[in-house]
Amino acid sequence: MAKRPHAGADNPRGLTDIPIRIGRAEPADKRRAKRLADALAEHYPDAHCELDYTSPHELLVATILSAQSTDAGVNKATPGLFKKFPTPVHYARSTPSEIEPYIKTIGLFRNKAKSVHAAMSSVVEDFDGEIPATMDELLTLRGVARKTANVVLGNAFNINVGFVVDTHIQRLAWRFGLTDDAKTPPPKVEARLMSLFPRDRWCDLSHQIIWHGRRACTARPNCEHDHPICRTFGVNCPS
Repeated sequence: MAKRPHAGADNPRGLTDIPIRIGRAEPADKRRAKRLADALAEHYPDAHCELDYTSPHELLVATILSAQSTDAGVNKATPGLFKKFPTPVHYARSTPSEIEPYIKTIGLFRNKAKSVHAAMSSVVEDFDGEIPATMDELLTLRGVARKTANVVLGNAFNINVGFVVDTHIQRLAWRFGLTDDAKTPPPKVEARLMSLFPRDRWCDLSHQIIWHGRRACTARPNCEHDHPICRTFGVNCPS
């Protein structure tokens, strides 16, 4: 089990249930981050997880499937999948080859079928069929890294122990000037965002940033830099 950091220079707030060092943000950077967070909340008050699910295990499965795939594509496949396999036990009693036909429209479906089957088997064998609600336990499941675990914890359990970092958030963290390099790796992006924003806003903010990244500041920006958030905070937007 990962060691929990104590309060100090690398963990100034003493968040002993967070297994990564988040560092200290300068007060001016935190004030600017708050203005950005408030602007995102104003523009995207209804932002939410765009994967369809009705239970923690459905969200976990959908998030595993969403790797290198679109949420829309996953949502097209999961109704049939969730009907065929309504509980973790149903997945565990199946085989990857039995899962594959339901997700074959999703990229990397063979590997993802193996991950879903293995993850649900572990849920049944190690957690009595219930999706665990801790980062350490979720990370023991095949196909689950910090991003997936943060999605599940924040949305299914309202637990913030990290900040989701997908391609949109990684891109916008740079464009908003929250990170120093466009290629800052996700773990460092996550730690930086955790240091800048209040903990109780991490999950909601992840959705709001993703919505902005999908609807305005895309990989090839379709707002022509005229969106008010881009005008105010887009210090590294492409020219």
